[in-house]
Amino acid sequence: MIKEKFDKLKAKKEGVLIAYITGGDPNLKLTPLIADALINGGVDILEVGIPFSDPIADGPTIQLAVERALKAGATPRNILDLIGKIKRKHEETPIVILTYYNIIYKLGLRKFFKLANLNGVNGIVTADLPIEEAQEYKQEAQKHCIDTIFLAAPSTSIERLKMITQFSSGFLYLISTYGVTGVREKIQDLTIKFIKKVSLIVNGKIPLAVGFGISKAEHVKKILSVGVDGVIVGSKFVKIIEENKEENFLEKMRKFAFELKQASKMS
Repeated sequence: MIKEKFDKLKAKKEGVLIAYITGGDPNLKLTPLIADALINGGVDILEVGIPFSDPIADGPTIQLAVERALKAGATPRNILDLIGKIKRKHEETPIVILTYYNIIYKLGLRKFFKLANLNGVNGIVTADLPIEEAQEYKQEAQKHCIDTIFLAAPSTSIERLKMITQFSSGFLYLISTYGVTGVREKIQDLTIKFIKKVSLIVNGKIPLAVGFGISKAEHVKKILSVGVDGVIVGSKFVKIIEENKEENFLEKMRKFAFELKQASKMS
């Protein structure tokens, strides 16, 4: 379903807009409404983070979101239940979860993928799982028709990039820069060089989506103009939740998603 979404939008000369939110932030009741706002605004794929007490790939903005979610009572099980609720309302929108392997290990590999499948999860990013330890994980994901999305960074060697590509399905998640997630003011030359390098190596075998630091419509346009297939925007959406939780932030999120989606249209 994820690859089909990329193919469909590519035929329309549109990049794929992927929005990240932390499940349960600011509370469990609002997560489905936030998903509605984003999808109604034009988001093509929704990425939902399962709150984890040690989110090593995330910067301060998402760390605070994780704290809010955990204080609100978020658990892996109730976040998967919420995803099921979102999926029943938005059947055509692929949903990806972002998690850490401790959560999967504690629940049990088979049980985790079974629950994910039952709740309509289409893909999974496990931020701290190296491909050398992912054989059983990959097999279990395939049994449940869930794509395994792995991360590659500017520091990733060419040989390792080829291995990561073989283990990935749905899309390959390119980290735009060094460091953790967070809003950044501009796209670095390093990011452009990295995209060009990966594009040559992958050569169209799997869609490419770039995340970390993308927070403006102009960022979306610039990243897509280099030849990738999608962009992932997370911290900026999470910041809107953080700054507007007492106001009508849902409409603000919808409008921002719409603005980014318009920027993804390349024709």
